[in-house]
Amino acid sequence: MTDDQSLRNAFLFRQPILNRQQELAGYQLSFRSSATTTDSGPVATAALCAAYSELGMQSALGNHCAFIAIDADFLHQEAIELLPPASVVLELLLDGVADKATLTRCQSLRARGYALALTDYRGIDDRSRPLLPMVEVIKIDLVAAEAGQLRDLAGSLRKLPIKLLAQGVTSREQMEHCRNLGFELFQGRYFAQAEIVRGRRLSASQAALIRLVNLVGRDVETALIEDAFKHEPALTLNLLRVVNSVGCRGSRLAQPVTSLRHAITLFGRRQLQRWLSLLLLAPSHAADPSRSPLLQVAALRGRMMELLIELGPPGNHRHLGDLAFITGILSMMPIALSLPIEEILEQIAVEREVRSALCEHGGLLGNILALLECFDNDDAPGCDQLLSALPGHFDHLTLNTCLSVALRWLNGGSE
Repeated sequence: MTDDQSLRNAFLFRQPILNRQQELAGYQLSFRSSATTTDSGPVATAALCAAYSELGMQSALGNHCAFIAIDADFLHQEAIELLPPASVVLELLLDGVADKATLTRCQSLRARGYALALTDYRGIDDRSRPLLPMVEVIKIDLVAAEAGQLRDLAGSLRKLPIKLLAQGVTSREQMEHCRNLGFELFQGRYFAQAEIVRGRRLSASQAALIRLVNLVGRDVETALIEDAFKHEPALTLNLLRVVNSVGCRGSRLAQPVTSLRHAITLFGRRQLQRWLSLLLLAPSHAADPSRSPLLQVAALRGRMMELLIELGPPGNHRHLGDLAFITGILSMMPIALSLPIEEILEQIAVEREVRSALCEHGGLLGNILALLECFDNDDAPGCDQLLSALPGHFDHLTLNTCLSVALRWLNGGSE
């Protein structure tokens, strides 16, 4: 199978990797089709190399690193050097003790600026000992390591200049336990898990944001929105800062904006509603809300929904496109607010198509939302089933390309 065929016949999945501050530090990238249960091997790795050139993944990921699994065979191929050293971490998939040629190749890649990671760490033994001076990251799989063993594995590396990465983190409790043991990186979607509590009271800041979202979404006079902002000085300051830094439609402003009414007009109702909705997903204690992984997943999902609507059959693209982004954002609200979606929609006014998509995966918006939920959960069979049911000519490459374009947009590109 050629690299291009790999891009067309498998899904480019990503698993977020967070740092100790619970900010996005990178992604584990993998290719997988519904016909395979593993993403390793020369074909999958070659496809990831192709993704960098054909999908523009280097610019799409911005400052975030991509963790890519490299088996012993592909380690020696020249194609690996097509990957940008500053943007990737090469994960060594080595079953046994590395031979002299493998160690020499690792030293060569390290000299070229590549960061190396050792997977499936089981303690300091003949397999790991010669590699420890060359690797920057050690991955420990929480599924494979027993509870009592985890402390010993982390302790054996405490004095070495190596970052520990906990793989397969499924809950915040697991993350906290690993952080207390000295882990610095955490792989998994545990941040997107939440206990839904019916009737839960929203915080004052959340309630204020929802009031503003509703006001902006309705056809009310700007004076009413301005008055609501005046009761939220922190939000007003943030809005002025955002508009001054971004300007009107992305262009720099000739003069700073100091009037709240002027800022609302320049920003536009649609962009203002998006911005306020995204703020609902950011933790209140975050120094930089834009680095919240939940917010980034929501924004990425919203942008991908927009792109897929645009690529669909001719019709009411403009109307559904306007609704697609907000649908993607709202789909993550139950996690951020710990409330059922039905209770959230009692407080946020949405159009009928959005409600149907969120509550029952109804209509085209609902089908695309279901597809992206499978995509986020690395569910290749589910993605295949939903792709085949969508109207139009959607395939694996369509989804992979939309991911790259959306990531580039998320990281400040022009897409």
